[in-house]
Amino acid sequence: MIRVLHIVPTLKRGGAEKQLALLANGLPRDEFDVHVTTLMDDGPFARTLSQASISVTNIGQSWTIDPFAYRRLRKQIRRLQPDIVHTWLFMANCYGRNAAFRERVKHVVASEQHVDAFRPWHQLVLDRRLAKRTNRIVTNSRCVRDCLVKNRIAADKLTVIPNGVSPAETAKAKSRAEILKELGLPSDARLIASIGRLTPRKRLKDLIWATDLLSCVRDDAHLLIIGEGPHRARLERFRAQCHVTDKVHFLGHRDDVQQLLPHLDCVWIASSLEGQSNVIMEAMSAKVPVIASDIAANRELVVPNETGYLVRVGDRAAFARWTNYLLDNGRVAKSMGEKGQRRMQAEFSQERMVQRHVDLYNELSQM
Repeated sequence: MIRVLHIVPTLKRGGAEKQLALLANGLPRDEFDVHVTTLMDDGPFARTLSQASISVTNIGQSWTIDPFAYRRLRKQIRRLQPDIVHTWLFMANCYGRNAAFRERVKHVVASEQHVDAFRPWHQLVLDRRLAKRTNRIVTNSRCVRDCLVKNRIAADKLTVIPNGVSPAETAKAKSRAEILKELGLPSDARLIASIGRLTPRKRLKDLIWATDLLSCVRDDAHLLIIGEGPHRARLERFRAQCHVTDKVHFLGHRDDVQQLLPHLDCVWIASSLEGQSNVIMEAMSAKVPVIASDIAANRELVVPNETGYLVRVGDRAAFARWTNYLLDNGRVAKSMGEKGQRRMQAEFSQERMVQRHVDLYNELSQM
């Protein structure tokens, strides 16, 4: 039995947190004893893990540099005596790896999920130092791997394990009529969605502008912006300036995104930077065609003209043009959705992601 301790800043909604939950739930219980420790606070995924009988412990970190929390983390590692410590995201990669090294954990793994093109120099220096003592660094895409190599992280430390996506939930799906009634939209509304944190790098202004362009040629298209973030107030003002208040709808956080997905006509991703988009993967898994910015991470997921379209970053007209084409050509949209689902099942399933981690953990345990 291999004991694995995952360390993560929080278990709130987020791509890395979702992947940790999928991995922890998917690891074979007869081979792995899985524990999770959060640094700052828990969140929705903590409940998911607890319901799966996976222990979740919070050490109550209060400040960016918190020696008391660090001491509690070391005590937790000392109590559990894990064979492998696996850390997630920058804060946990710092605290967790340092604590694991101090407690002489034999195997330490770190996960890097994002392209941090503008990381401060002192963080880069810290990353390089920690990487030298880390057994393996898991990246979720080739573009994240390339970014780390560019930042002078040794290539032989890096292993690419793409994100996994669980099968789309259909048993509890709401009907389209129920969703439209809840949103106060007409029965002939065509639904486009942008899902994620409302931050500048997501370039949501481009999507609001694209909705304005789309409204010039059709009256039935509505953009649903799902998520929260510090950019919301600015985006709402921009929506008003574009006079599309009746076409762009801010839904905030939703716990029923999986129920909404099957009723979407397409999903938009305009980001200038991504590690690997869980939103694209979940949309494709639910047979929803994707129109995404043409950046390295999105190219690893979207097959142009087969599962969706890739457009230049900032090309609002292209978002509107390709969406109008899909809305007018249901057979093309259906074919793209089906091909996207097959691609997710074949290359990016939760089972495939879990098995790659199982292989990595077993390899390290035999060293």
